[in-house]
Amino acid sequence: MTKEKIVQTWRESEEQVVWQGRFIATKQRGNWEYVSRARNIRAAVILAIDEADHVLLVEQYRVPLKRTCLELPAGLVGDSDDNADEVATDAARRELIEETGYDAARMEVVGEFYSSPGMVTESFTLLRAHGLTKVGPGGGVDDEEIITHRVALADIGAFVAARRAEGMAIDVKLLMLLAPQIIARG
Repeated sequence: MTKEKIVQTWRESEEQVVWQGRFIATKQRGNWEYVSRARNIRAAVILAIDEADHVLLVEQYRVPLKRTCLELPAGLVGDSDDNADEVATDAARRELIEETGYDAARMEVVGEFYSSPGMVTESFTLLRAHGLTKVGPGGGVDDEEIITHRVALADIGAFVAARRAEGMAIDVKLLMLLAPQIIARG
């Protein structure tokens, strides 16, 4: 059996937009296909842990997965014409209130991360919410139907395992909460 060498044509090729919608664009550069956020929109992801060492998680139905997903609260930064110049800290605070009903006295930027760099250009700013106060019902906007969970960090592994056993999808960003338990298993 002969092994064919794959020619990496992306090195010499210009980026081509194959299709673009309101929020995403599919692109191709040589033989490499990928997806980008339209208009350079990025996301803000919030790690919200209260004074009693409980973390706020949300679950919501995700159309691409065709099922509910357990996630950290998150949302798009500057996703409409009204807030095109929005900064990540403002978006994070807005999304935390909308999704969970909690506000934060302070948002600390942890850093910029890429969720799946082999196929998506999207980045997200991870922010740590400090000084949480319950200010509303949460649940999202429009028809999001978000359910908020306040989970003790000590119970996070069991909580995620139980949701996975129910058939819920688990967002990769929850690995940061599970890592200490995974590493401890050795």
